Amino acid sequence: MLETMQRESVISFPMLGGLRLNPPSYFTLFGRPIYFYGVLIGLGFFLGILFCAKRAKRFGLKEDDVYDVAIWGIPCSILGARLYYVLFRLGYYLQHPGELFAVWNGGLAIYGGVLAGVLVVVLVCRKKKIPVGAMLDNLCYGLLIGQIIGRWGNFMNREAFGAETDIFCRMGLTAPDGATIYVHPTFLYESLWNLGVFLFLLWFEKTGRRRFDGHCITLYFLLYGIGRFWIEGLRTDSLYLGNTGIRVSQALSLVLALSAAALLLYMRSQPFSPDHLYVNRVAAKEAGMIIEKREES
Repeated sequence: MLETMQRESVISFPMLGGLRLNPPSYFTLFGRPIYFYGVLIGLGFFLGILFCAKRAKRFGLKEDDVYDVAIWGIPCSILGARLYYVLFRLGYYLQHPGELFAVWNGGLAIYGGVLAGVLVVVLVCRKKKIPVGAMLDNLCYGLLIGQIIGRWGNFMNREAFGAETDIFCRMGLTAPDGATIYVHPTFLYESLWNLGVFLFLLWFEKTGRRRFDGHCITLYFLLYGIGRFWIEGLRTDSLYLGNTGIRVSQALSLVLALSAAALLLYMRSQPFSPDHLYVNRVAAKEAGMIIEKREES
């Protein structure tokens, strides 16, 4: 029954006194439908870029460095997210080729977007001679902002929810025929989890605990991987590895979390030097240039 729930379903939350919502999945502009799914993802990207550009100096970067990554990274990330999703549902899309590019109906896999985005970051940083770790440490905040906001696109689409449950924070879906089911609001779980990760990383970086370039992004992979592993196990729309019954995102989350934990343990055993951070090397270089100018004058 879960797969048959339509976008016309009314949403309710018993824990909020039976609050009932029936948000539209799109609005019209000049006679064309504009889907909230895409609007919210776009808003998340926009706010994430602005946030990262504003904080670029904290990582030794320039605002233009962030914008250069965004120009190439945003379209490539969307393409990667869609390609990842399509590849793991290839049989369906071979039978329905007309839906191949219908991203407004959902179907963007965050891991595909992250992988494509990281590839773009590597290429741009290599050209600009910027440490990849420093750039990723900054961009992980923008990524989290995009995820926090973008998950509400799933809410508007009545998708990415979990299995039926009677938990106190359950979400009700009432179909046009009056049938109601209560499910895990996994989109909400992930949005709130990402908010927690975002706030933790802000505190972590602002209190001077970042020891090496790549520290924040490694923590992101650890914490997001843990949360996604748990949440993915509740969902009903997971992508699977063939007929194995193994959820792709859950398996990848476990690999990322374990890999990140291993890297953090290794780096913890290494001696720390301020020169390990690109922002400190940039500051030292700028200070040296100022001294040279003073001596020349």
